[in-house]
Amino acid sequence: MNVVSFGGGTNSTAMIIGMYLHKIPIDLILFADTGGEQPHTYEFMGTFNEWLVKHGIPKIVSVEYHDKDGNRLTLEQECINSGRLPSIAYGYKKCSLKHKIGTQEKFCNNYQPCKEVWASGQRVHKYIGYDAGETRRIQHAAPIDEADKKYEKHYPLYEWGWTREECVHVIERAGLPRPGKSSCFFCPSMKKKEIQALWENYPDLFERAIALEHGSAKTNVNVKGLGRDWSWESYYNEFMANKEFEEAQLTFDQLFPDSPGGCICGAPCGCYDG
Repeated sequence: MNVVSFGGGTNSTAMIIGMYLHKIPIDLILFADTGGEQPHTYEFMGTFNEWLVKHGIPKIVSVEYHDKDGNRLTLEQECINSGRLPSIAYGYKKCSLKHKIGTQEKFCNNYQPCKEVWASGQRVHKYIGYDAGETRRIQHAAPIDEADKKYEKHYPLYEWGWTREECVHVIERAGLPRPGKSSCFFCPSMKKKEIQALWENYPDLFERAIALEHGSAKTNVNVKGLGRDWSWESYYNEFMANKEFEEAQLTFDQLFPDSPGGCICGAPCGCYDG
């Protein structure tokens, strides 16, 4: 039983393509949907599913977190309910453990083919997309993997020696677009250029992220916002203020369009002293 953990990004996409090329069968592809993934991730999944079907591979199965009453609970809604930011803003990874790893684990626990493998005393094979440059992550996981009685972990990208760059090339050679970075649109790990792209391309999602900052203001002590020691809102306001200031500055040529430039006197040396 071969289960692939699909993150929606470059590595896991290249891994699936590589497994097809290496003739490694895939029985199940799981994607844990927090409910707040970047729009480009959802769009890419539709495109990738078409590629999977065309190559005889099962479609991606999305799994979600549900509360004790069986109702879906997105990570965003959980933050709203608790008045807190995603746990990574406080230095923890509970959001990933709960909404990513936990949801896949629960699905497999109730998935009959997996249950049959375990009942026979064997382990389910799980494939994870750590590339050749992630030696430290694999070494850190080694003791846990060895003690795992349910899953035998595989890191094919690392075994093949595929770097991040090679993963990109593999995806392009397969005729697929680049997946883009996979993350929640309000992830505290996002870089400033990614935050800027969010407010430029998806202003509604950016406003929802800012709403999370406002909703957590009362409970935050050592954290100022999604940037940890700075808020996304303050970054946005500062960025826009600087942009407005720059756009308001008039160049010499704009002030004196008939002058050849340099000084008001017409000299290029900047010697005019008024």
